[in-house]
Amino acid sequence: MVRLVIPTEDGNGLDARLSQHFGRAPYFVVVEIQGDKVASVQAVPNQSEHFGGYGLPPDLILQLRPDAVITFGMGPRAISRFQEAGVAVYRAQSETVKEVVEAYLQGKLEELTEGCGKSRHGEECQKHQ
Repeated sequence: MVRLVIPTEDGNGLDARLSQHFGRAPYFVVVEIQGDKVASVQAVPNQSEHFGGYGLPPDLILQLRPDAVITFGMGPRAISRFQEAGVAVYRAQSETVKEVVEAYLQGKLEELTEGCGKSRHGEECQKHQ
């Protein structure tokens, strides 16, 4: 089983729209894939310090035990944290979780190895595509 975590603007499962900002995404949608099919989908609220909780978004996500994170972009420290934990990071190229998962299953996603230079990732990271 493969577990993907995707930052989103809402908790609408496979129909959720991806967030432009990794750390400030209101939700993280967790998609478990068995073979080439979606086995389960769960929306987890972002309870990191960005939303009045504790810890940084990468630490919250690592508690979800992902194999990969799919996002439009993130900062270099977050990418390093995931790399140290053995979690792959892929660049999203679609607007919904369903589209991103389909691209992942088809092997169409590019691995993200460098972070965005600015703290507001969405617009800046789009330039890297």
